[in-house]
Amino acid sequence: MPASRFTQTGNYRVGYRQDQTIFATYAEQLSLIAGLLLLLTLPFILPNPLLRDVNMIMIYSVAVLGLNVTTGYTGLINIGQAAFMGVGAYATALASTKLGLPFYLAIPLGGVAGAVVGGFIGLPSLRLKYLYLAVATLAFQIVFEWTVGHLPILAQGGAIALEPVQVFGVQASFFNHNRVWYYLILPVVVLMALLWRNILRTKHGRSLIAVRDNDRAAAAMGIHPGLAKLMAFMIGSFFAGIAGGLFAYFQKAVVIEDYMLHTSVQLLAMTIVGGLGSLPGTFLGPLFIVALDRVMGGLSSWIGEQQIFPQGIDAATALRPIAFGLSIMLFLMFEPRGLANWWRLSRMYFKKWPYKF
Repeated sequence: MPASRFTQTGNYRVGYRQDQTIFATYAEQLSLIAGLLLLLTLPFILPNPLLRDVNMIMIYSVAVLGLNVTTGYTGLINIGQAAFMGVGAYATALASTKLGLPFYLAIPLGGVAGAVVGGFIGLPSLRLKYLYLAVATLAFQIVFEWTVGHLPILAQGGAIALEPVQVFGVQASFFNHNRVWYYLILPVVVLMALLWRNILRTKHGRSLIAVRDNDRAAAAMGIHPGLAKLMAFMIGSFFAGIAGGLFAYFQKAVVIEDYMLHTSVQLLAMTIVGGLGSLPGTFLGPLFIVALDRVMGGLSSWIGEQQIFPQGIDAATALRPIAFGLSIMLFLMFEPRGLANWWRLSRMYFKKWPYKF
């Protein structure tokens, strides 16, 4: 067995079959196994409130996976990802309440509904680019909010309660709700991450990158840019629909406030902070944004209790949006590759340790 399978000191891939492998060395495989074992034991280490945040991070990561397909790999700016999540959530709720489907069938149906709507919304991408396409997705977000708020079958944006999830005939709420949902969400996240990675390794995934870099050159190579963009919207919306279905069951209800414009901006910020087109960044971005929100929320409460600022100056309320906006600006200015670049540099350091770069 060549030594390069254990330690990687260069690029030893000399064929297409080797280039399509996910793991370059056995060390990467062992690190993945160790990471999965750590994730399996995490619910017994973290307290219940933090475990709820971890569940939220994993659900957001699924939506960011889809946004990384449309924006990260295809270069299509999407400001309506929360609306696609909402489509999946409401489709899941209707499948559960009206059709009586179990959660393991209702959630995939929400993903399919998101993909269908995403394909329809992606039609303007055949003629629109850049800022114009971003405005089109923003328009869909606004139309979605108005439509849900006026449809009686969707409770006009009010709460649609879902039946508790049953695992082997026992309701999940009978046990620790967050712990049970952690073990339900984790396999879905791993499966969706593998699906995302393998789709982008195919010729269809490479066509998305070609369209992003230069659609005219891609067309000259035989790639249909319009079909590639439609496929990107459908795949990205499918991931968002799955995330919306998971979020609906996790929250035990569907409410329009969870899928409004501020959530779309938050998902786009997670993608930017994590790193566009990066699998590690897909998880690092939501982790950073959720952690920042929790820290700023605690700091705001402390400032309000201490009454540091004069009465009439509500600095505590403004602290969370200021930190959110400032973090996005700083990443765009000083680290446009996001936290994924820090992850890459850390891996390179340990590969070459104890030698310097």
